[in-house]
Amino acid sequence: MFSKKLLVALFCLLAAFTLRAQDYPFIRREANVLHYDTNSAPMEFLFQKWQRITATGQGNLSIVHIGGSHVQAGTLPHRIRTNILRAYPGAVGGRGLIFPYSAAAKCNNPADYKVHCLEKVILTRNVHKEPAYPMGLCGISVTAQDVPTRIQILNNDKQFDYAVSRIIVLGHSPHGVVPTVSYGNLNVPPSYIDTANHRFVFNLLANVDSFDIVLPCSQGQCFTLTGVYLSSRNHGITYSSIGVNGAAVPDYFKCSLTRDLKLVRPDLVIFGIGINDAHGNDFDSVVFKNNYLQLCDSIRSVNPHCAFIFITNNDSYRKTGRRAYTVNKNGLQVRDVCYRLAQLTGGAVWDQFEVMGGLKSMAQWQKAKLAQTDKVHFTHAGYQLVGDLFFEALNKELSKDWQPLGRKDNTTEPTATSQPATSQGQTLQSSPSQERPLPRGLRRKSRHTTHTPSPSSF
Repeated sequence: MFSKKLLVALFCLLAAFTLRAQDYPFIRREANVLHYDTNSAPMEFLFQKWQRITATGQGNLSIVHIGGSHVQAGTLPHRIRTNILRAYPGAVGGRGLIFPYSAAAKCNNPADYKVHCLEKVILTRNVHKEPAYPMGLCGISVTAQDVPTRIQILNNDKQFDYAVSRIIVLGHSPHGVVPTVSYGNLNVPPSYIDTANHRFVFNLLANVDSFDIVLPCSQGQCFTLTGVYLSSRNHGITYSSIGVNGAAVPDYFKCSLTRDLKLVRPDLVIFGIGINDAHGNDFDSVVFKNNYLQLCDSIRSVNPHCAFIFITNNDSYRKTGRRAYTVNKNGLQVRDVCYRLAQLTGGAVWDQFEVMGGLKSMAQWQKAKLAQTDKVHFTHAGYQLVGDLFFEALNKELSKDWQPLGRKDNTTEPTATSQPATSQGQTLQSSPSQERPLPRGLRRKSRHTTHTPSPSSF
């Protein structure tokens, strides 16, 4: 049962989102829902687990948000994370997987933690055609070589208690370099080393929210850092964001995903990849779909119960001249693929394309100072609004009265090739794109329906 205080907090949050979105008449608020088949075992399992954690304060739930520059910048995932933890203040877990982006020159970092590094490091990203150094789930790495290197990580988000007593440094050295962690006046070695999984585990004597990673390289030695996992003793929700500027779906195949997925073990993956896949003239929707399914298979190999939410591309434009742009209609194809992916995986779709106003709506967002002049990325205020809208759609489902875990129909392990059925037991079929699409999502039934999208046939 939710307390009266928690219900008041939820009401105030939703009221604030509603008033803010109504300031922009081009936003299609009636479309701001999650589209999914309520016979989907992964989605129901997710919502039931979420309800148990937020109601009892027991258990852990891991969310991973994967994307390109929209995610690396940090504003969008942090806004969603903040909304979740404000709405469910008793469910603050660990900070999860992070990466020290700005340890390298000209590499932007999320604002909720700061990174300092005086030494020069080599940056490797999964967008490189032939990456020189290995990468993990983060899709990016920094390599220290020849000199001792110190990477300082400082918590910059004082809203929540992210103090940790366990730090896992992910990385590898072909020369046997072993990192240490420095905090206060202490410089400590790893409590143990997991060589097979390239993990250096530090069990600290105190809870800290800021620390240094020291890579003691000598001449001719190197160490490649692929991520940092911040673990907490607190039960609750952990929200990790993974983004690489310019990344498309196949770029993540250049990384060792499974090893780090076993550590993070996501219960929910929010996919925001696609804007870079669809930017060119040679976009192939079939290849795009198959690449996404391969990525889903990798995740489900670690946690068969993992739920997926596919965020459609935002409306965007392509630059055709010095000051000339043309609308990118590939966004319509990506949108159709997202609905197809949700059908094939038992996942859900958040139709960002439709919610923001459909084709050519990016021009209106730019006029309202919510989008940048490149007509692809949002401004800080725009990312915050997108994060608010996404949370509003998600929370409509989270606040329903889901039945307790343990039902027989929730023990089925969903697979990336499962075919969810409609309430009539019919398989959904795909439909062609429309130039001005209306919400054409998965057929959706609910115990407490607040909005039912137009039924569609896939």
